[in-house]
Amino acid sequence: MAMISVWIARLRRAYVTTSLAVLGLVPVAALANPEPWQLNLTKGVTPTSERVHAMHMISLWVCVGIGVLVFGAMIYAMFRFRKSKGAVPATWSHSTKLEVIWTVTPIIILIVMAWPATRLLVDMAHTDDSDMTVKVTGYQWKWRYEYVDYYEQNPGVGFMSTLHRDSNRVRQLGSGLDPASVKVGDQSTYLLDVDNPLVLPVGVKVRFVITADDVIHSWWVPVLGWKQDAIPGMVTSAWAMINEPGTYRGQCAELCGKDHGFMPIVVKALPKDEFERWLAEQQAAKAAAASAGTAQTAAPASQTQG
Repeated sequence: MAMISVWIARLRRAYVTTSLAVLGLVPVAALANPEPWQLNLTKGVTPTSERVHAMHMISLWVCVGIGVLVFGAMIYAMFRFRKSKGAVPATWSHSTKLEVIWTVTPIIILIVMAWPATRLLVDMAHTDDSDMTVKVTGYQWKWRYEYVDYYEQNPGVGFMSTLHRDSNRVRQLGSGLDPASVKVGDQSTYLLDVDNPLVLPVGVKVRFVITADDVIHSWWVPVLGWKQDAIPGMVTSAWAMINEPGTYRGQCAELCGKDHGFMPIVVKALPKDEFERWLAEQQAAKAAAASAGTAQTAAPASQTQG
């Protein structure tokens, strides 16, 4: 009874969450990231991730159909032709017609499934016509983001992104701190938060050029629908166009060293006007820092001349 009550509670919670989402009372971003007890893949927040999810569902239902047919035939044969009913084993060893059927049918299924999958892979590699380029560089154990261009203008903005200090403090041996205490709002973010998230605009096609400085890393945010290795000496690319504002989390997906597990990724997607305001603030802060540096350099020089 206790188990039944637990499952009823989970179903009720899922029903309430779905209802609230339909009514717009739960942020879509909260449903985009993986959730506890989630059984299926998330749809994600990009056209690519939605197509990947659709391909996954097609494959799943094809497998379910095959499973039902095969196991249904086996169960029917075991009960219909069991020895207690006087069934007599057949004497033939094989049937050419059946062998043709169970050879040709899987080939047809594979061809039908391979066609949209190939189209998807080709589209995923199509980074032309992007409106924005971000360079991602992996270091042990941090990421560097550089905004290379935005509508053919060079914003001149870049920064490092490392594990948030709250998670870093808790993860230290002998800290005695509870990982569950690390939260952003109601969401547990232990080892999933950073000091400087990658900020991107919604509805803009972003091209990512990805490389690494030391060892192989892999940049992976599941809701974007892809992951890409960051390899020293090579530049690879991918693209995304985020549909919904929100905060989306990921991890380095390559075993890159002893602190591999402390290399999270956070993407903060903003409406286009908010992103442009944020970008202008970053440019102004950079200009102010450069002016302050120039003034400090000029001051000792003037003192020497006096």
